[in-house]
Amino acid sequence: MMKAWPLHAVGDIRMEIRPKPVPGPGEVLLRVRACGICGSDIPRVFSKGTYSFPTVPGHEFAGSIEAVGESVDESLIGRGAAVFPLLPCRACSACEIGQFALCENYDYIGSRRDGAFAEYIAVPVWNLLLLPDGVSYEEAAMVEPAAVAVHALRQAGVGIGDTVLIYGAGPIGLMIAQWAEAWGAGRVLLIDIEDEKLAFAQSRGFAHTCNAATDDVPAWVRGLTNGRRADVTIEGAGSSAALENAMHTTRPFGKVVLMGNPSGDMKLTKDGYWNILRKNLTVVGSWNSYYANVPVNEWRLTLDFIASGKLRLEPLITHRVPIEGIGSALQMMRDRSSFSVKVMYCAH
Repeated sequence: MMKAWPLHAVGDIRMEIRPKPVPGPGEVLLRVRACGICGSDIPRVFSKGTYSFPTVPGHEFAGSIEAVGESVDESLIGRGAAVFPLLPCRACSACEIGQFALCENYDYIGSRRDGAFAEYIAVPVWNLLLLPDGVSYEEAAMVEPAAVAVHALRQAGVGIGDTVLIYGAGPIGLMIAQWAEAWGAGRVLLIDIEDEKLAFAQSRGFAHTCNAATDDVPAWVRGLTNGRRADVTIEGAGSSAALENAMHTTRPFGKVVLMGNPSGDMKLTKDGYWNILRKNLTVVGSWNSYYANVPVNEWRLTLDFIASGKLRLEPLITHRVPIEGIGSALQMMRDRSSFSVKVMYCAH
């Protein structure tokens, strides 16, 4: 038996004792050692729901392999692994070219099937990334958002010395900032509307921050860049204000990547639209990450960068809770009763 947190209806999540999963053919039984509580889990639990009920949320996770199903190599037992949570159909046109994030008939751990707010989970061996030496379970549980972060940045590309401007200083925004520095950016600028997030970013070594709620962001960017503005801008806030500012704070022939999940309609003024035209901006979307060798497996890339120390994710964790604390952690994040960056369920 095991403890798990199924969502029975919108707002109705409770810890229960359930049978431990049995791995089927091609699967392993993973003991969950760390699972991040993603910002997207808050609306999933409290307002939108999962695709069916009951479903256990939790899609950012890593653990140790405790058993294997039929046709799976027993030498995997005892190994640590991160888990790609998307289960592609492997038959549609997107899957045929390795674009699994665009699969037309995908399943997804933590929203369409039971996820990792539990002590154990059965997962296909295809979705496992074995951990290199020196990578902790907590770091491995953050490969998912870190892969989303590098995918967004790779949509634009960064030249050595470029100024990279990021709207949104949450976990993924801070990960993008680290990736940009590792890539060779000359300067990283972070925008948010919460002073605590910006103060945290400064504590992680990012000196150039601006509060969009109180400051004139375009003027601030022009001042820092001698009027040039940013070479690459990432809109990671999912707000109309950030979308508008992004067009004003990017230089002519610059690149804007849209990757923030919107909470409502995204609107652009005529002046903002004119900026796209007159400055010949390149505006691209970004969704999920590449989990294939076409063109590159961004999950393995992320693990390699963690192992080498070039990507430092553990300092982003502000809260660690046992499995019994998942419910109160979700409420804390919903109510914003405590400042948090990355909240994580950790098993010991």
